[in-house]
Amino acid sequence: MKKNVAREVLVQDKFILTLYVSGMSQKSMEAIENIKQLCEDYLEGAFELEIIDLYKHPEMASERQIIFSPSLIKSLPLPKKTFIGTFSDTEKMIKGIGITFKSEN
Repeated sequence: MKKNVAREVLVQDKFILTLYVSGMSQKSMEAIENIKQLCEDYLEGAFELEIIDLYKHPEMASERQIIFSPSLIKSLPLPKKTFIGTFSDTEKMIKGIGITFKSEN
């Protein structure tokens, strides 16, 4: 994930994200690395990221209806969205999460 420095991010609300992973698997580690990088590059402190290991907290999977791992839940800003995978496609995640950019005038 590389930040496109030519675009300036417009952050109006704090992003609340929860990442569910399964232990230290390769996909879990990739998902953690990719989402942390995306947040650091594009949200610059305007986010809360909670990482929950379903091996350590298996009850969370049923309580929060998590079927796939890794899963990312964006609670805020609304609408709430769920993403599955390693989040390696930066542009897809930017659009999906709802990160917007200041217009170039």
